[in-house]
Amino acid sequence: MPGGERRDTPPPRTAGGEAEVLRGFLAYLRTSIAAKVEDAPEPRVREAAVPSGTSLLGLLHHLTSVERAIFLGEEVADWQATFQVSPSDTVTDVVTRYREAVRRADEVLDGCADLGAPLPRPRPGRPAPSVRWALAHMIEETGRHAGHADIIRELIDGATGR
Repeated sequence: MPGGERRDTPPPRTAGGEAEVLRGFLAYLRTSIAAKVEDAPEPRVREAAVPSGTSLLGLLHHLTSVERAIFLGEEVADWQATFQVSPSDTVTDVVTRYREAVRRADEVLDGCADLGAPLPRPRPGRPAPSVRWALAHMIEETGRHAGHADIIRELIDGATGR
């Protein structure tokens, strides 16, 4: 949103137990970062905004890999490569893959009643983290990169807010 006008959505006011609070905040952050990317202009959405090479589209591509690794047990051979987006990938492609990974992760979480139990994910030879740890880590990871996305998006076209 050019001109510095803010579009803020406040954090969720969740009630209930620990799982509802954790999942509520994760859902809030997931929605926030997807919204930062989905209407960002090409080609700026894929341009490196900082010397490390981080782009807005690359952040969401990376978070897709993190969701799949944590909740679905997929292996990642090169974490740095998860920040790179193929030139043929559109914004819609990357956002759609992210939302699909989130949907599949939520299906796993829907079956987890005990936050202290390990995630039920296929990864032979490697113990799964507890559901609580996985949720806390994804809140941290998504929140960290949502902050990066806020700054990069403002640099691209002045859009601010959550």
